[in-house]
Amino acid sequence: MYDEPRPERPTHRTAAVIPAAGRGVRLGPGAPKALRSLGGTPMLIHAVRAMARSRAVSLVVVVAPPDGAAEVRNLLDEHALPERTDILVVPGGDTRQESVRAGLNALPADITAVLIHDAARPLVPVDTVDAVVEAIRDGAPAVVPAMPLADTVKEVEPGRPGEAEPVVATPERARLRAVQTPQGFDRATLVRAHDTIAVNGEGATDDAGMVEKLGVPVVLVPGHEEAFKVTRPLDLVLAEAVLARRRATDAY
Repeated sequence: MYDEPRPERPTHRTAAVIPAAGRGVRLGPGAPKALRSLGGTPMLIHAVRAMARSRAVSLVVVVAPPDGAAEVRNLLDEHALPERTDILVVPGGDTRQESVRAGLNALPADITAVLIHDAARPLVPVDTVDAVVEAIRDGAPAVVPAMPLADTVKEVEPGRPGEAEPVVATPERARLRAVQTPQGFDRATLVRAHDTIAVNGEGATDDAGMVEKLGVPVVLVPGHEEAFKVTRPLDLVLAEAVLARRRATDAY
């Protein structure tokens, strides 16, 4: 008696796209945010390494400033990166959505899942990356790592800077989450979002928001406190402290 052949599991190949074309004005004048130093190494290099540490990620696409692709390529060549992961650099656009689209257009045909990761989140742990990838492989079309909020949030009627703003509502904090990256997507779903939502000029503050506008379900997995976004000078101080602790415990 012969055993029936088991159906083969579909092949999944995951790529990470890192939009790094912005200037990051909130960190002050100087180099683009992604090229600012963290522990003596540009934040972009930390972000690329964070994606490449996941064995599920076979390709990292870095979307550089439109006139800075060669500079970014040289920067990546100067730093040690996991050899098992391919690294591709492409020029981006004037907006984040244009840059993400440039990264999507550069993906090989066999990529089935895409992670979109902020270069300004250089310290995301590999366990968080793996959790996002695993949720996509389990069938979720869109996955976002997220953290519960520690602060109460107020919805206000926006006013001029420095002026008092009237409170409109107080959302229930237990139902709110602060989203992080990498955000993960079935490739076809994300491409469809960029083909429809972005082209129509609607946009969103993140890629998951664009997918939501398609009516596609988005699920959350636990984020991590060290996956915070380095936006202000104080964030950079905190990132330096986290990095120093990792290096002291041989965890980095």
